Amino acid sequence: MAQRNGHRHETLIDIGKPVSFTGGLEFCSLTYTVTKKKKIEGKWLSQDVDLLHAITGYAPKGCITAVMGPSGAGKSTLLDGLAGRIASGSLKGRVSFDGTEVSPSLIKRTSAYIMQDDKLFPMLTVYETLMFAADFRLGPISTADKKQRVEKLMEQLGLLSSRNTYIGDEGIRGVSGGERRRVSIGVDIIHGPSLLFLDEPTSGLDSTSAHSVVEKIHHIARSGSTVILTIHQPSSRIQLLLDHLAVLARGQLMFQGSPKDVTLHLSRMGRKVPRGENSIEYLIDVIQEYDQSDHGVEALAEFALTGMKPPKLSDEEMSVSTVAPTPPPSRQNRAQVELGASGNGRRLPLQTSTQDSSEFEHSLRSPSWSGSHVGVVQTLRFTPVRQRNDKKLQNPMSSSPGYYTYSSEILPSTPTPHSSDYTVNENDYLTPNIAPNHMAYHLGPKFSNSFFSETWVLMRRNFINIRRTPELFLSRLMVLTIMGLMMATMFMNPKEDSQGITNRLSFFIFTVCLFFFSSNDAVPAFIQERFIFVRETSHNAYRASSYTIAGLLTYLPFLALQSGVYAAIVWKALKLRGPFYYFLLVLYVSLLSTNSFVVFVSSVVPNYILGYAAVIAFTALFFLFCGYFLNSHDIPTYWKWMNTISTMSYPYEGLLMNEYQTSDVFGYTPAGDPINGTTILGSLNISTNESKKWEKVLVMLGWAVLYRIFFYIILRFFSKIQRS
Repeated sequence: MAQRNGHRHETLIDIGKPVSFTGGLEFCSLTYTVTKKKKIEGKWLSQDVDLLHAITGYAPKGCITAVMGPSGAGKSTLLDGLAGRIASGSLKGRVSFDGTEVSPSLIKRTSAYIMQDDKLFPMLTVYETLMFAADFRLGPISTADKKQRVEKLMEQLGLLSSRNTYIGDEGIRGVSGGERRRVSIGVDIIHGPSLLFLDEPTSGLDSTSAHSVVEKIHHIARSGSTVILTIHQPSSRIQLLLDHLAVLARGQLMFQGSPKDVTLHLSRMGRKVPRGENSIEYLIDVIQEYDQSDHGVEALAEFALTGMKPPKLSDEEMSVSTVAPTPPPSRQNRAQVELGASGNGRRLPLQTSTQDSSEFEHSLRSPSWSGSHVGVVQTLRFTPVRQRNDKKLQNPMSSSPGYYTYSSEILPSTPTPHSSDYTVNENDYLTPNIAPNHMAYHLGPKFSNSFFSETWVLMRRNFINIRRTPELFLSRLMVLTIMGLMMATMFMNPKEDSQGITNRLSFFIFTVCLFFFSSNDAVPAFIQERFIFVRETSHNAYRASSYTIAGLLTYLPFLALQSGVYAAIVWKALKLRGPFYYFLLVLYVSLLSTNSFVVFVSSVVPNYILGYAAVIAFTALFFLFCGYFLNSHDIPTYWKWMNTISTMSYPYEGLLMNEYQTSDVFGYTPAGDPINGTTILGSLNISTNESKKWEKVLVMLGWAVLYRIFFYIILRFFSKIQRS
């Protein structure tokens, strides 16, 4: 029994004895299968591959459970499966928390997930970042209580000295890498989650920063949370902070228990840890050796499950480098033979095994845990579970008395399974995890705040970011101001002839294009923010609808300022006609609809390069079909729909109506005949009806609303970190 920092820990001494377990996360037969294409003898065949294969285990409360293994072992996949980040129906098996079966949606509401990449707003300070997290997660409690909670959390995470430092990014100097990681952890634990998942929390950090981060995680676990993290090659200091270990290889469980028991586990399989070598690293080396041998890692998975001693490796197999990226030809040939025999579309495990152990693994059930948490030696006791029906699945191995031919290879310290010991509902491995409806009352509301509270907090954060990054809107304002001055001087005093009218039409279409292009810089701005949105909403910090409305309301005054400055510059200088308020309104609504369109496009594309390409392509199409090159009457019938969806056609026609819906003369033909406004609109096939002007404004507003709805749908249903 281990004792650290005044706490006595439970450790898995022997897999054949019962474990004292008072709470935490349990998982039974987690299996995650994907379909891959593989080229065999010149033909592409479909192959079902198990990224997780019947993983059964637990993570005790108040402890750090580390998931380790070689590259490609399935560590992050297991973490995603436990955290509810695998799509419903793809993951098979059961997950229980504190003895109660839970669904992925319930897991998300009681847990926090810290991703490997720290996605935070660079221009917020450490204190502001945590305060906004408190506003989102702690609900309608007093501001004083939130501040007290944040101050205490900063003290626990060692962030008091950097409370007023910006988070920073590649271009802005801010906190250190270790402090940034601790801020990311603080953002997700501000509400005291019962479950904490961390994906490679030490990635990219130096040894001192990595140890500091894990030490803070250790304190969080001791406060009563169940902590599960993936970690790659931890230092010896970090290993001392790990309480429970799960080692995977190719989606199968190689070892589960206390890190101190790794040496005993290796000795039972006939491998002695060399003097001075780390036992965990040596275990992974052994796994790599078996993985590159003809036996595969299935032999070690069988040993961890049943105690059947794995076959010894030859000297040649043990001397193979454990870092070779490609298995030896014999292993590949065996995989090809099995794949070829399986046929197209038939399921194969990720590993190729000479023993049929899958039926036995599926006959095991999730362990039940009982006993006191402190001062009792832990051991594992398998007990029957309550079945959903009376149908039981017999253990195929126990039905044959002579199955275990080499009984001497079964170690006495591990359990030999019998059909009377294990019962299972076969449907548990065929259907996704579904939690009983009566469990929902334990969790309270899905979101901590009301819709309006969330919107207000998001708007406050948006305004702070805008105030500290003024170049985003100042650049747009400067462009429109300079272009307005250039347009005012270039198109001043038009001649009263057909060329003068053409010049005025060119001014209007250029104005529409200018306003469309001025919103293009919103593409990278939102794409960078989208990752933060996904992280924050993955555990219900706020609603997608609140985020959509807050973003719209935040932009409104800045869009009004941009359109107002441009309108004020060109209106008097060019002596435009019609009501000024309508001219300003058309520019404002045009900017609003364009901004909504660009934001929608940026929510669909994966990166800003494709975002710019998409916006430029649509700009060219909208410009082509707006009615300037060909009026709407002359556009071919099969292309008229493009004129309808072009967001440039409505402001262009609206500006022309405002200028030319009059009988005033604007020029003369070469024959000396007057050209009035009605004649100009008639030649362009644009209505001269006064009421049609307002119809253009309403249509532009409709497009702005529609694009925001599309934007919301993308955020709500398609912007999720979830495996299919």
